[in-house]
Amino acid sequence: MTGYASDLQGHDPPTTKEGWARFVSHQPPHVERLAPELLNVLSAEDREVYDEARIAHHARLVVVATPTVDQIVKTGRRLVTLNAGTDTARRGLIVTGDSGTGKSTALKQLGKHHELLVRRRRPFAGAFQPVVYVTVPPAATAKVLAAEFARFLGLPIPRNLNQVNITNMVCDVLCQLGTDLVLVDEIHNISLTTRIGAETSDQLKYLAERIPATFVYAGIAVEDAGLFSGVRGRQIAGRFASIATTPFAYGTRGQREQWTALVSAMEHALCLHRHRTGSLVRLANYLHQRTGGMIGSLSHLIRDAAVEAIFDGTEQITRTSLARVVLDHAAEHLPATAATPKPRRRTTPAAEQQADATTGAA
Repeated sequence: MTGYASDLQGHDPPTTKEGWARFVSHQPPHVERLAPELLNVLSAEDREVYDEARIAHHARLVVVATPTVDQIVKTGRRLVTLNAGTDTARRGLIVTGDSGTGKSTALKQLGKHHELLVRRRRPFAGAFQPVVYVTVPPAATAKVLAAEFARFLGLPIPRNLNQVNITNMVCDVLCQLGTDLVLVDEIHNISLTTRIGAETSDQLKYLAERIPATFVYAGIAVEDAGLFSGVRGRQIAGRFASIATTPFAYGTRGQREQWTALVSAMEHALCLHRHRTGSLVRLANYLHQRTGGMIGSLSHLIRDAAVEAIFDGTEQITRTSLARVVLDHAAEHLPATAATPKPRRRTTPAAEQQADATTGAA
């Protein structure tokens, strides 16, 4: 049997140019749910291959374009366009929010969308690296941060190179490669309250001045980390817009519709033989209670239940099977105040629109 082989390859993280290229170009192989008459005639070996392909499919599942992801992609693209016309004081974007709210996903989707777009429009061949994606290591120094950029590019770093040497090398190469979007994840690992953190922040600012690119940062609750505090923080606050990723709210009709649409998109991506489409949508309220509206927890819950449905042969996801999934500590220990509110029955459309505008939806 052919067409269902796993596409797993050697792992290069997206913080290297090879890994990033694979992330941008990757198209998961299509796994079509076989009709019962075809499924029943599969040999044991072919059935194993088919099931492994479905397991790999559910392990990834789909990246859903939530309203926040759309907002970040559109805002980032506009900034790239605006910054292309200026040599100084280029504007940037900060994506901030709790863990599991989709910050890194949104950041990488922005980069993927931008790179695919500019490569389609590029009229000539040659070395080209429009997007760079790096993460800030814990307690990173200015030199370590510069080395992360060099590592992405695959540049050798001799031991005798100092911070200035590495930085100059990185800036020269990125300018030659036409980089116009730089994504920096885990920005909360920089603390402006320490000397090392302040120097690392200065390094980022210097890179942004040397490289004619739009810089987009992502991190956990960057306001609480002091990123906007002090003289350096005020400089960042004056140049960077901020978009917060939050758990999906569920109080108004519009918010519930957005959550249900998210659940529906994930359900339609399932490849299970006895699962009834719509059954997860009917469990939307329960799913919000289980996850607190966190997209990361929801994705894990559905993917785990789908893989288990293949393992145990039930081929469907039910409330019972969902209840058996052990989620992350935060989701399993949601405070009572975080419980999903019951849908309000007597709310006028005008009042709900006003509530949506006030609270927003992730």
